[in-house]
Amino acid sequence: MNSIPRTLWVGGVIVGGIVILAILGPWIAPFEPDAFNVRSRLQPPSVIHWFGTDEFGRDVFSRVLAGAHHSLLMGFGATAISLAIGVPLGLIAAFRRGWTEEAIMRGVDLMISIPPVLLGLLILAVTEPGLGKTILAVGLVYVPIMTRVARAVALDLLAEDFVEAARARGEGGYHILVREILPNAWPPLIVETALRITFAILLGSALSFLGLGPQPPDSEWGLMIAESRPFISEAPWIGLAPGLCLCVLLIAVNIVGEGLRDLLDPRLRGRGH
Repeated sequence: MNSIPRTLWVGGVIVGGIVILAILGPWIAPFEPDAFNVRSRLQPPSVIHWFGTDEFGRDVFSRVLAGAHHSLLMGFGATAISLAIGVPLGLIAAFRRGWTEEAIMRGVDLMISIPPVLLGLLILAVTEPGLGKTILAVGLVYVPIMTRVARAVALDLLAEDFVEAARARGEGGYHILVREILPNAWPPLIVETALRITFAILLGSALSFLGLGPQPPDSEWGLMIAESRPFISEAPWIGLAPGLCLCVLLIAVNIVGEGLRDLLDPRLRGRGH
């Protein structure tokens, strides 16, 4: 059995720590995230307010803890949606071939041709903004990519001997896809999923920055960065704290993806993407 790569340990510890903080946030936050205190507005970081306060006197550290919950929900929730839709579409396209594959892949090519932020804007333009709708929009944006990855993996597996043996036994298409192809397709799909979480968090934060995600007074990192713009010179800590936390989370999830790649395919160990 392959030893666990150091990158997977490091990234896993950081991501796990952020997840724990997000879960325990409501209990360990020193202040209510949305509690106004005008007398304490725009205070720099101190022993009382570790990350300072914003223009309404709200504790930035407490708001960052609350925002971690939203950012993680967007990343993991959106990726789950893209997996649930994209993987079956990719497997069906690879197995059925013919006009079914053409119809699926041409639709995928059309969606991929649209930049992710623009596609997310188009999806959200017809609905009221909110966390759930942002998760759904980001998930739909990355369905085409997951479809292409699943199709490519399935095409390679369909040429393997164990699939030919299943066909020789008279197994049906559903059995081959679910019992033969899917279990062997998970290693590369898991790696792609870990990396896709990074892009989902980043896109969700970008949409929130543009005002199409959670709405005030919610504490979401992209929204917090957007709200800090008028005070960037007077109180830079308001946007710096969620921005740094977002960077740490993105880097850690990406490191986890690299560690999973090294663990599942030792031939790629040490290579860049």
